[in-house]
Amino acid sequence: MAQTPKLPVNVPANMKQFVTKGYEVLDITKGDLNRDAYPDAIMVLYKKGEEKTSNVIDNPEKRPLLILLGQANKTYKFANRSDNAVYCVDCGGQMGDPFTGITIKNGYFSVEHYGGSGQRWTRIITFKYNPTAKNWLLHKDGHEYFRATEPEKVESKIETVKNFGKVPFEKFNIYSER
Repeated sequence: MAQTPKLPVNVPANMKQFVTKGYEVLDITKGDLNRDAYPDAIMVLYKKGEEKTSNVIDNPEKRPLLILLGQANKTYKFANRSDNAVYCVDCGGQMGDPFTGITIKNGYFSVEHYGGSGQRWTRIITFKYNPTAKNWLLHKDGHEYFRATEPEKVESKIETVKNFGKVPFEKFNIYSER
């Protein structure tokens, strides 16, 4: 299984303090996460050497997702973390690393994945900022499946708050079935 080489991410000086020892930055995405006047960021980390140590079944190497809130002085404040919002490096099957990115828009953010082999899949998990709780709650968990030989025949499954209730960001676990 060949993994796509990770490209170095330019980490701004005002964010370096949030990178945990033994980890590198997989992705940084900026946007408005809490509907205030300052640009926020999401940083996804990965463990150095994860492609050698991760085992999707017995020991998936977790990839921390950090929510960083922009401050008036152009610094960032740590707001929240989840080690269970981003799939591991070998969770994508033959397609390789399933992580495709983060999208941020107006208090929402989505974690996007793509993987599989003959049976392909996507999974997009969206969280929404709740100003009362001052936290992000699971908003939507969407899956699509299709066969590589029949890409036009897509099966979709979208779960919402009606299905899973109020789930705080830090309690969400991508590795467990609800």
